[in-house]
Amino acid sequence: MGRVLAVTGGSRGIGFGIAKRFAEDGYQVAILDINAEADYRFNLNILDEMGADWFYLQGDTRIREDREQFVSEIVARFGRIDVLVNNAGVAPKVRTDVLDMTEESFDYVVGTNLKGTMFMTQIVAKQMLRQEWTGVKRGTIVNIGSASATVSSSNRCEYCVSKAGVMMLTSVYAERLAAEGIMVHEIRPGVIDTDMTKVVHEKYTRLIAEGQFPIARWGTPEDVASVVSVVCDDRYIYTTGNYIDVDGGFHIRKL
Repeated sequence: MGRVLAVTGGSRGIGFGIAKRFAEDGYQVAILDINAEADYRFNLNILDEMGADWFYLQGDTRIREDREQFVSEIVARFGRIDVLVNNAGVAPKVRTDVLDMTEESFDYVVGTNLKGTMFMTQIVAKQMLRQEWTGVKRGTIVNIGSASATVSSSNRCEYCVSKAGVMMLTSVYAERLAAEGIMVHEIRPGVIDTDMTKVVHEKYTRLIAEGQFPIARWGTPEDVASVVSVVCDDRYIYTTGNYIDVDGGFHIRKL
């Protein structure tokens, strides 16, 4: 039986890019997503064409029963979980000045991006601790953070706060699980060409043209997926709790 990936928010964008890459790497793939499977069959058909062994569950990472059902179905079908990628995330439905941000918007964004990541990690970590070691580690957990963990945007405070929280969750879980053979990493995408960035596509295209990004192009879901694949490799075992920017060098400070 091969290794098993659990990825949240895997119907499209970065999440689907990760699902596809891990299928190419020989993993069995389990996807949890709030969207209906039928709505993204055009992506999921690609997994079928690859001959991948995968399944899809519609569910919400904010809801305990959905998280529990997801883990239960993975174990029933594949027997174990080797990699969890916490990718499910949302942006504010409306970008609003922090002085006008509503509690409803805060709860919606933080509930998915931070609460969902916190408790999905908790339940999967407990499952990994019940499993036998395979190779040099017991499992890997990867949180998809954001450059917004450290870059302020006053018109989407809730998103920045949620991703700053993911940064600390990575550290806390890495410290707790290292002795158990479970490595925890954070990947921080920058400007990635997905549905989430469509509303600001013109703005970021202009910034790229103006030289704000040393690698002067939009990032792709495949760019992120490739890095996630690397940190889950068995050769990546003497580091945990770290992050990697996948942002075209945007994080580099320059004069």
